[in-house]
Amino acid sequence: MLSGILAALGAGLLWGLVFITPLLLPDYPGMILSFGRYTAFGLIALIPAWFDRKHIFALRRQDWMAAFKLALVGNIVYYAALASAIQLADAPLPTMLIGTLPMVIAICSNWSPHHPSERIAWNKLVFPLGIILIGLMLVNAAELRHLNDQRSPAEYLRGGLIALIAVAAWTWYPIMNSRYLKVFTHISSSTWATAQGLATLPLALLGFALYGIAAGLDGTGSQYVFPLGARPEKFIVVMLVLGLLASWLGTLLWNHASQKLPTSLAGQLIVFETLSALLYTFVLRGSLPMPQILVGVCLLCLGVALSVRAFQPAK
Repeated sequence: MLSGILAALGAGLLWGLVFITPLLLPDYPGMILSFGRYTAFGLIALIPAWFDRKHIFALRRQDWMAAFKLALVGNIVYYAALASAIQLADAPLPTMLIGTLPMVIAICSNWSPHHPSERIAWNKLVFPLGIILIGLMLVNAAELRHLNDQRSPAEYLRGGLIALIAVAAWTWYPIMNSRYLKVFTHISSSTWATAQGLATLPLALLGFALYGIAAGLDGTGSQYVFPLGARPEKFIVVMLVLGLLASWLGTLLWNHASQKLPTSLAGQLIVFETLSALLYTFVLRGSLPMPQILVGVCLLCLGVALSVRAFQPAK
């Protein structure tokens, strides 16, 4: 359990980098940041795939189909929906909805009839989840104050609905990913991370191409210059860093956590991503968080600690 928790913590620390990328490249559309990240992920995955080619070639057609589905839903659909929701409704509302993922994943995985040995009594899960919910509300309430009248109610509604698609996609991904790894235990976490990267590459390249076609047909003009924008060197470096750290290494660590932990507990540990994103954002801003956010962070940590304790086997 300890190695799984540490792996989930490491994945959260790496995934938090994704949330400051739009601050580093504010003039790049969210869709391009998503396609760029996953193109880099796929290209970087070619390197470990070569060194791990024995296990990569040993993967069956069934494994590749599963990797393709996970890559499509957990990578492309999730980040495309998230980026589109932020463009429609600004960041606060979609971020708040995405922040519910630890609770949604924990509830859905504990409700699932599959792998009953991983389930935990609801009376042991409700209190930690309640603490996490209060923490999330405190953390996100400060950002929700930034909602303004620059967007219409219809845009907020559409953005919120698209954000719910992102929530559904990343609720499905960790549950199915964990289930697959626990059934087919011969697949290592590193091999599975590499396979998902290879499966993501053609999807990301296709997305890039379709975006370029759409941009060429759009006669309104845009500040973004397809394909690499006005600062290609910075864009490439940031995408490569995300592809290596947030995508390949983050996926590897999350796969390890998925193998070692009950899915409902692993789902709650996604709060590490929220905490890391907050930390990096405030470091980048050079400011301190408000007391309300600090209280929310403390409650998130308390809720996770209580969940870990609840899942520990009785002595």
